[in-house]
Amino acid sequence: MSGNTITQSVTPSANTAAALVSATVVGANPAVATAARQTLAQSRAARELGLKRGEFDLAVRLGCIRTVPDEGGGGRRVARAEIDRVMSEDGFPDGLKKRVEAVGTSEGAALMDVTAARFTRFARLGFVVPVKFYLNRYRAVVWLYLAEELRQFAEAEENTPLLNGRTPEGLRDQLDAGLDLRARNWRGRHVGFLLRQTEDPWARAAAVASLLDPAQVVEIVADPYERAYMNRFDPERTTHGAPDSPAAHVAARIMTAEDPDEISWLRSDLANTLQEARAHRRAPRPTPKPATPVVSRERPRVNEEWRQPGAARQQAEGRQTIDEPERPRRLLGWLRRRNP
Repeated sequence: MSGNTITQSVTPSANTAAALVSATVVGANPAVATAARQTLAQSRAARELGLKRGEFDLAVRLGCIRTVPDEGGGGRRVARAEIDRVMSEDGFPDGLKKRVEAVGTSEGAALMDVTAARFTRFARLGFVVPVKFYLNRYRAVVWLYLAEELRQFAEAEENTPLLNGRTPEGLRDQLDAGLDLRARNWRGRHVGFLLRQTEDPWARAAAVASLLDPAQVVEIVADPYERAYMNRFDPERTTHGAPDSPAAHVAARIMTAEDPDEISWLRSDLANTLQEARAHRRAPRPTPKPATPVVSRERPRVNEEWRQPGAARQQAEGRQTIDEPERPRRLLGWLRRRNP
């Protein structure tokens, strides 16, 4: 009986300790723990939906899959309810994969039944917009386009002259002048995705600022504390090669606005968004230190009257001095009286 009693008394303590350890690992806040169980990391969500990671990222950018902020402070996650919604759509998973299918120039030209050269002219003129890019082994930029958008462009009747006839003279002049809107159109699409991901004004300002040269941002956001606070919301950038490598410089040039009218538009948008952010929440600043009382190092002045000798001090006090004869010592006076 005693052994059974001891066993029963130890078992609840072990369960309690395990529960405490589990609560510590998940988080002290029960709401955070519950939210973590109801959401999935993006890598796991991609596996459950049967998508490659690149396809999943593109689906998120296009708004096909909605993500939520991680309550624990990490990256964005996908709610379990969102996974269920996507899987319940008609035609899943083929329909979802079709919407996120991205193709290069050769495949795009084949879909539209045109030559690769004509397709490139369409892209440079902005008729088709890239959805992503990467750098090949020669550090050449490879643009990718949504296959679904290319099919829609080819099926539209108003585009038949462009697909079959000669390029209009005005468009040829623009091409001869070096017009190439691929990078600019990609930036416009990219900033739209960043703005859809958040409602916080400071994060929206950071999204717009990410497409401007840092010198342009300093001119608009002159306060260093505001710039530092805005940088906390700087969107995550896709890396292309090691930092400061030639590939990284090529990618940075694509991600930075170059055309004067594009820069002007982004500067204006950043200024307006910054005003909204200031009205919504002021940027934090360091707490000013309390003023330290100034201790005077000047030596206290001493009344100069007490530095004077006795007679002079008496005169300074306004008292008259009386000259009195010095009294002789007693023995000397007695001797003087004895001698006639």
